[in-house]
Amino acid sequence: MTQTIAITGATGFIGRRICSRLLEAGCHVRALARTPRKASVLLPERVELVEGSLGDADRLEALVEGADAVVHCAGAVRGATREQFDRVNVDGVRMLLRAMESQQAPPRLLSLSSLAAREPGLSHYAASKRKGEQVLTEEARRVQWIALRPPAVYGPGDTELLPLFRAMARGFAPVPGAPDARFSMLFVDDLAAAVLAWLQSDALRSGVYTLDDGRDSGYDWQSVADTVTGICNRRVRLIPVPAWILDIAARLNSLAARLIGYAPMLTPEKLRELRHPDWVCDSEALQAGLDWRPQYQLEAGLRATPGWQRGCDGKKSGD
Repeated sequence: MTQTIAITGATGFIGRRICSRLLEAGCHVRALARTPRKASVLLPERVELVEGSLGDADRLEALVEGADAVVHCAGAVRGATREQFDRVNVDGVRMLLRAMESQQAPPRLLSLSSLAAREPGLSHYAASKRKGEQVLTEEARRVQWIALRPPAVYGPGDTELLPLFRAMARGFAPVPGAPDARFSMLFVDDLAAAVLAWLQSDALRSGVYTLDDGRDSGYDWQSVADTVTGICNRRVRLIPVPAWILDIAARLNSLAARLIGYAPMLTPEKLRELRHPDWVCDSEALQAGLDWRPQYQLEAGLRATPGWQRGCDGKKSGD
């Protein structure tokens, strides 16, 4: 039977990849879109668009009505104040949950959180992601749900990590924190596959789960540089970025945000996340309940990601 899957954040990097995989699996996909004209350019024609936002109760009910499951990818990743993050990452989860609870037969919910939620004291973003999880834990009554905490996600369509990999292809790796910090990574197609595995099974208990690419103890900066070295046939040097440079840039961003009201990415709070020494996680609990295993560690994932290899041993972007 064809499942109807409602999705938020469908036009984002991760959301677009999940939409494609859902369509390939034969699902009917219904996406919330603040601006349908823009969404129609970014998404396949077969995606049904529902105009609205996370703050619109009526449109959220239209989104989830008759759906078998909801995949919640929308989230705020930029901002200078707690309110900017909470409006989307906390209140948005609550509004969506209420719309689902109002249905006669509520759909299941998979909500994308973040590994940053493990350390809510580091930043407004991390705190908002933890509070979004708490909304589900404390307020879900009739909805079966899981929240996934992915680590750094990369792959086709990514714009956040792409500049870093492009720099490495040219022979240098700017390191914003401690060179020996460790972190897990995840290829976007493995994340999308985990979503499909969840849709195909109802055995997983409600709760919060982490997932990674299966590399024990994750990566450090040198191991990432070594991976790029192996692909590009050129040495990649680690170049620590002086702390004072990042501190000044983050403070200027925060000042500009207060003056002109824009939502910056680099803030003092974001620097605390970047400088945290341990962002390692594993997929053991998730794998115990789902028929899912990651297929891509970093080398395979980078080889499947176009657009970063310009400068690699004479290769052009996309080679």
